[in-house]
Amino acid sequence: MNAAVLIVDDDADLLHLLSLRLRTAGYRVRTATSAETALAEVAAERPGVVLSDVQLPGMDGLRLFDEIHSRDPTLPVILLTAHGTIPDAVEATAKGVFGYLTKPFDAALLLEKIKSALTLYAQVEAPSTADDHWREEILSRSQRMAELLNEAHLVARSDVSVLIRGESGSGKELLARALHRASTRAQNPFIALNCSAIPEALLESELFGHEKGAFTGAIQAHQGLFRSAQGGTLFLDEIGDMPLNLQAKLLRVLEERKVRPVGSNHSHAVDVRVLSATHQNLEAAITTDQFREDLYYRLNVVELTLPPLRERREDIPLLVKHFLDRLNKKYGKHLNGFAPDALSVLSTAPWPGNIRQLHNVVEQVCALSTTPIIPLSLVQRALRLPAVEILSLTEARERFERDYLTGLLKLTEGQVADAARLAQRNRTEFYRLLQKYGLTPDSFRTVSLQRQE
Repeated sequence: MNAAVLIVDDDADLLHLLSLRLRTAGYRVRTATSAETALAEVAAERPGVVLSDVQLPGMDGLRLFDEIHSRDPTLPVILLTAHGTIPDAVEATAKGVFGYLTKPFDAALLLEKIKSALTLYAQVEAPSTADDHWREEILSRSQRMAELLNEAHLVARSDVSVLIRGESGSGKELLARALHRASTRAQNPFIALNCSAIPEALLESELFGHEKGAFTGAIQAHQGLFRSAQGGTLFLDEIGDMPLNLQAKLLRVLEERKVRPVGSNHSHAVDVRVLSATHQNLEAAITTDQFREDLYYRLNVVELTLPPLRERREDIPLLVKHFLDRLNKKYGKHLNGFAPDALSVLSTAPWPGNIRQLHNVVEQVCALSTTPIIPLSLVQRALRLPAVEILSLTEARERFERDYLTGLLKLTEGQVADAARLAQRNRTEFYRLLQKYGLTPDSFRTVSLQRQE
């Protein structure tokens, strides 16, 4: 797919001319007439480069660059500037703007500048569709996830240790597997261990191996996960739950690149990249001596943080469709999807269990549904929600206004002047609102008098 260029200019004629030239050159062009609109466009879909006039209504082009750079430092920005703003453009270039062109500019120079920006930043843009196999298990269309995956792709080919943070169920192991697939170790083993799922007495043997007869029940030698992952990647999930004595031994392995099995006097060299993950606050654990600071810095060379599902809600319909397609095959069903109100509830639920919880909910409703379209009632049952009424925005606003006006009239005992003052509206406008909702101030005064009696 051709690279996308976002053009930002409030001059309609120049915007049309630039769009025509860039489309002729083979680029996909999107346009914005203000910096505010441009930020929304970038959030919706990351372009390959932003071409912006400096002089814009409201937020100017320099502030637009600051906003873009703070959110996505790798997105190249080219500024179009008049002679009077050249000093500002030069200053912006020093701060990270890819470059600037002075009006009137040469069309060939503009195309060369855009091509240079796209070429230079090609390695930090999202991978092409043909190269998406490394992250094929991670379904997302959210900007925040796109930025995270860009970072992951950058560090994947190095051998640095990566600490993946995120709430339970947010997909930390999937990200670790993606890092492995994008690395130079992709053809070698990927082995995952949940440190909280193995009893402390067995964890050392599981990691480093043991000799035959090293302890009761050791009827044969075991090489351990480090040696099993030789040449590949070892993923230590919930690293914050690792006992302190094992933390010291793990640190020694990471420093010496050797493991000594339990009951052995001989060490074995290992070539393994270690990825780790946690949902805990390791910094707090360090202050209470529950986690070794030296191990923390050894593991946390690069930190990647997965957003919770509630912060990437635009991915929910995509994930739901994926899960439903897969579960249709599992249960031999032919479910076509969710009713609109059911999908609305799925998209707005709090999801404390994140993607894992979403999958469980979809699996439950898939197993129980007897109709081609999954109804709201099944979703509410799976989420353990009471039956709720889904309102349109207009209906919800009207309900709020009616309840709000009713509350004010109750508070002021039907005194319209006092209620209008509290609502910060003039009396005429307030009366119109009361009339709209059929509210009569006298009825509230009557209620008040009855209460006094």
